[in-house]
Parts: sequence; structure tokens; C-alpha cells
Amino acid sequence: MRAFLLVALLPLAGCALVKPPGPKSVLPHGEDQWRLIATDDDRERLRDWRDSFVAALDEARKGGNSGDVAREGLLLDPDAAAPNAPPPAGDYRCRWVKLGGEDARQPRYVAYSAEPCRVGAPDSAKAITFQFLAGPQRPVGRFLPETYNRMVFLGTLQIGDERGTIRYGDDQQRDMAGFVERIGPRRWRIILPEPHFESQLDAIELVPAG
Repeated sequence: MRAFLLVALLPLAGCALVKPPGPKSVLPHGEDQWRLIATDDDRERLRDWRDSFVAALDEARKGGNSGDVAREGLLLDPDAAAPNAPPPAGDYRCRWVKLGGEDARQPRYVAYSAEPCRVGAPDSAKAITFQFLAGPQRPVGRFLPETYNRMVFLGTLQIGDERGTIRYGDDQQRDMAGFVERIGPRRWRIILPEPHFESQLDAIELVPAG
């Protein structure tokens, strides 16, 4: 059963969750979906998210970026989550901020220009599609229910000029896992603890394009 569920996130952002046939295919609690789908590595990353967040902030401040961290406001506040987490379907501008680094040569704070991204409508299981539409690194995946204050993002990373999308769970280095939270009236974020590339923690800011 577990091996089957690990492939539940299909390559394209518009895909549906794959479920086994029969009555057991209906998950009794929506908030359990992500735990059934997530890899062991991603469950560990999400479990330790706050420790990762605090450590990454500390690294950025020690690296001389206290002012940059302060200017980001609620985006880089570990406790900023507000009620009613799901973002409405539509086009957004997504800005990526990276904190910490894998080695001493990397900057401890990097903020990229906003890129177009898109949030889909919730399906019957309240899962929401998400994808970056441009940029050198492009997350593709789904927001899955967890609590009233946050959802879970599980997906994969497209790089460079790639056209296809790696299936979630097939390549640990490309797997992405994080929490989706509302941090303002028209502002959301995805927190990605211990990403596999470049940084200690990533925060992606989502604001409506219109």
C-alpha cells in the first residue's frame, strides 16, 4: 500500500491523487493525505521545520544580513501563520528567499525577483495544485490539507530548461516539502525546511498577480 501511495503525486501540476480501488480509496480524514504520500525524509524535514527556521535565521544574521531579515517582516517570522491558510485559485507573483548555506562560500541571505506562478482550484479532497511558470528553479506540486492555519506542499523541482517533471518520490534530491501559510490579507508563503539545494531554509512569498 505504501509503495503505491508514494507515487500519488503525478508529474504535472494538474494531476489527481492516485488511490487504490475499492472503499479504502476514500481517505477518512483529509489532513492525513500528506502523511500517506510523503517520503520518510520529507516527514523528518517537516517535523523539524521550526528548528531549521530558527537556525537559518541565526545564520543569516551572523552573516551580516540582519537588516535584510528585518525588512522581510512576516515572511521570515516563524510564528506568522494566520487562520484560513488555503490561497484562492489564480495567478500569483512568487518571490523566493533563501537563508543559510551549504558551505561557507555561499551567502546567508539571497532574495530573487518575483516570477509568475499559479494556484489551482481545490479538488474533492481539498488538494490544490501549484506551479512556478518561469525561473531557473520551478517548484511543481500540490498543497494538501493539514490544519486551519497551514497546508503541506509536496512536489518536485524543475531546473533550467527542463520541460518534463520528475515524479514525487523518484528522486530525493528533487523532492520538495514545506508548509503553506497565510501571512496577510493577500499574502501567503511556503516554508521549505532543509532543501536539498544551496540553503538551510527557503521561503517563497505568494501575492496575487492582479
